[in-house]
Amino acid sequence: MPSPFILFQHIAPQHALSRLAGALASSEQPWLRDRMIRRFVAAYDVDLADAARGIGQFASFNDFFTRELRDGARPLANAAEFILSPADGAVSQLGAITGGRIFQAKGRDFTAAEILGHGTDAAAQFDGGQFITIYLSPRDYHRVHMPASGVLQSSAYIPGDLFSVNAATAEGVDRLFARNERLACLFDGPDGGFASIMVGAMIVAGIDTVWPHRFAGHERAVVHEDFSADARHFSAGEEMGRFYLGSTVVLLFEPGRVAWLEGLKAGDPVRMGQAIGQRLGG
Repeated sequence: MPSPFILFQHIAPQHALSRLAGALASSEQPWLRDRMIRRFVAAYDVDLADAARGIGQFASFNDFFTRELRDGARPLANAAEFILSPADGAVSQLGAITGGRIFQAKGRDFTAAEILGHGTDAAAQFDGGQFITIYLSPRDYHRVHMPASGVLQSSAYIPGDLFSVNAATAEGVDRLFARNERLACLFDGPDGGFASIMVGAMIVAGIDTVWPHRFAGHERAVVHEDFSADARHFSAGEEMGRFYLGSTVVLLFEPGRVAWLEGLKAGDPVRMGQAIGQRLGG
């Protein structure tokens, strides 16, 4: 029997709630903006020590939520040797992509083709490879960075549901990350192809990329973009996008390219730029 929290998410007007949250979060009215920020900081014990700005210096709640870090707050591991964490958060799951399927939680999984939205051929390159799913809690820094250097090849914005992406929902909703709204980006790196998938969640108000392109969310059609004729190079640790509320990042790597660090497991906290995997080369 699903929990009341899961049942509520199934019957709630997910997109209407998210549009309302987005309107409030983008407000620049000082009385609303400052009250929302202060209450959020208190409720989620947000640590602003590493932020480049403090309370009172943000134009809106969205501006606060997507806050940048001060210089030097996230030193990068050696990208010549390691795969870097793309975000602050906690490991949800990690492991092998077997038979094209990615483990979610407690007997639930989904396919690489479903989450990528690029077709079966694009997904096939990751079969037998490695994945890691990183959950960003409300208190975390919400910009997403490159786990390795790479050239952007294509992206797919895929509309969908807006379930919460916390552990309880991952255990209670089938194919959660492959049914929520998301942006899947394919890169060509020095050791082969990899994918970075930004998954939205309950009350998500949009996903930004640095290309630039903002996906305001709640769209009805898939949006594919091909960047092969307009090469966009990114260094390991460079910012690639950001979330406006609610988020998870899923990384996929081709077979024989990555070995996750010994001892790294579900539930472990990670910070952007730390080593999470060993590069194995081509």
